[in-house]
Amino acid sequence: MNLKEKTILVAGGGISGIAAAALLEKHQIRYILYDSKEELDKEELAKKLREAGAGEPKLLLGAFDESLCDQVDLAVLSPGIPTDQPFVNSLREKGIPVWGEIELAFYFEKGTVAAITGTNGKTTTTALVGEIMKLYYEKVFVVGNIGIPYTSVAGDTTAESVTVAEISSFQLETVHQFRPHVTAILNVTPDHLNRHYTMENYENAKLAITKNQTVADVCVLNYDNEITRAFGGRVQAQTVFFSREQKLEKGVYLDETGGVILYNDGDKEQPVCEIAKMQLLGGHNVENVMAAIAVSAAMNVPLDVIREGVYSFRAVEHRIEFVKEVKGVTYYNDSKGTNTDAAIKGIEAMVRPTVLIAGGYDKKSPYDDWIEACLGRMKSLILIGQTAPKIAETAEKHGFTHIIFADSLQEAVQTAAKEAQAGDAVLLSPACASWGMFKNYEERGRLFKEYVHDLEE
Repeated sequence: MNLKEKTILVAGGGISGIAAAALLEKHQIRYILYDSKEELDKEELAKKLREAGAGEPKLLLGAFDESLCDQVDLAVLSPGIPTDQPFVNSLREKGIPVWGEIELAFYFEKGTVAAITGTNGKTTTTALVGEIMKLYYEKVFVVGNIGIPYTSVAGDTTAESVTVAEISSFQLETVHQFRPHVTAILNVTPDHLNRHYTMENYENAKLAITKNQTVADVCVLNYDNEITRAFGGRVQAQTVFFSREQKLEKGVYLDETGGVILYNDGDKEQPVCEIAKMQLLGGHNVENVMAAIAVSAAMNVPLDVIREGVYSFRAVEHRIEFVKEVKGVTYYNDSKGTNTDAAIKGIEAMVRPTVLIAGGYDKKSPYDDWIEACLGRMKSLILIGQTAPKIAETAEKHGFTHIIFADSLQEAVQTAAKEAQAGDAVLLSPACASWGMFKNYEERGRLFKEYVHDLEE
């Protein structure tokens, strides 16, 4: 498709939509920007577009005008827009192709791409792979769901550049030609079922990252996750497994002591790094490092460079992030624990009796497995947000009754400080999305850290 001859509907006036608009403007491609939120300030949005270099486009807000279908040749959706929205269905019924921001960015991509998805661990693994790539390649872009729109850099890629992209299931719903050289699916556990409706739909969305790969490409998969292990028989790319539980004939796994990560390319087994020398905390991060090793090796980075990158890498913000010690109590920010599987990894990383702060937006997830994982580690449970009653009911069902409700995160932190004693930990690991109380998990995490730093020493 030659976009120079098209008029494109960019749907969504947030960071992704603005970046997509700027990319189109840079290449002198006609577009119209649409957002269903009629309460948006049109002048403010136009200002943001100008500042991003997106020119002065036609802006439409509010109810979708069906006549738009006769004015555009292609639609580009921001990730937050469900693909079953009525206006999206109208576009499809008119035969108008529907892309996502990732697909648009890839249209302009000139270099080599490594793309990472999974229910949990995406951000840490993507950031780690990005840091490893920067030690070896001159021009590296780290983009996607990690917070930097792919479209904001796609026009700057070259034949020699490397792009490392964190890709969500939302972004993978609209894949057409997107073909990374190396992909990784870290794990798949129930999440976002309010958007995907069924686990089968969710699994297929994750698998779509491999949709256009061939035997010339590589897909890295978690052998210990039943779903991703089964993906090995469904992808066209060469598969490389990693495992914390099994010794593999080929791939990334642990030595007999469980303290050294090994890489086996099928011909030779080589030690990569000692877990004790890593700065990342928790067994789940061992898996993230294993995946990063496999991806980096598939991108032709030498093992000594990979080792250097792993040892120097620190945890990303909001993922079991040490905040401060106050009166002998350690505080950890795991605001990125937005689902139960991630929150299980958060509580399992704690080595002290833990006061847990949790709750938030209801994504229709069950909480039994998470609460069971907390038993024996959690001394108090402080709940906030929409899901507080549901989580409390689940905890009581499993015999845990030391539950406190708080009206705000600030109140929760202050209550946790009173509950915790020297030698304890306080962990924010919500097991829920942040929507309704906060703009995103980053805002939730930043506020948590502010409230911790405000505590009396």
